[in-house]
Amino acid sequence: MARARKPSRLTAVCAAVLALGAVAGTPAPAAAAGKPRGHDVSSHQKDVDWPESRARGARFVYVKATESHTYRNPYYARQYDGARAAGLVRGAYHFALPDRSSGRAQAAFFVRNGGGWRPDGWTLPPALDIEYNPYGSHQCYGLRKAAMTAWIRAFSDETRRLTGRRPVIYTTAHWWNTCTGASRAFADHPLWVARYDAPDPGTLPSGWRAWTLWQYDNGGSLPGDQNLFDGSLTQLKAFARGG
Repeated sequence: MARARKPSRLTAVCAAVLALGAVAGTPAPAAAAGKPRGHDVSSHQKDVDWPESRARGARFVYVKATESHTYRNPYYARQYDGARAAGLVRGAYHFALPDRSSGRAQAAFFVRNGGGWRPDGWTLPPALDIEYNPYGSHQCYGLRKAAMTAWIRAFSDETRRLTGRRPVIYTTAHWWNTCTGASRAFADHPLWVARYDAPDPGTLPSGWRAWTLWQYDNGGSLPGDQNLFDGSLTQLKAFARGG
């Protein structure tokens, strides 16, 4: 994700898996033709020029709201509201730290601090960023596979209870298959897959047959990370509404 979580960026392991040979600013892959482009931002991007972002082709954005059960993006409100004012479909994401507190606690904190949803056609479903540990050597946060799967389920169940929607899950095939034991239990959740320097999203994490969002680069013409939605603009707005 577009991090500066507090204020760390990707670990060396994550960077090697996601972006081996990738160059920030590379053009969108051929698979982007006809698909809505978007990006994701965090406090690292600070005050984004949203009209310029839209002029450059952005149609949606995810904004980091929270991390663990203590951190809130200080730029969140300006970024989230600014994106909507510029005519972008926008949503909020949470960066998970499963070793800090329970999935239920982090979901509740996320929803209280920006991770809500309403079927207005402009609000994307809440998203869970679950990936490599940026703060230590244990890429799976010291959790066993069954415990990690249970943590994600608890986060999802609480998010659905509070918002009415299952969260989008952002991850990589490598992390997911390694840290959840290739769990197939979340196929009913929209997938936001990360894979850089590639013509397509590649082999998906276990359990999914299709992707909804693809993060294809960590830099480009839009602020933050570069993303695609797998569908038309009409389908993007229907996805936001809950269709």
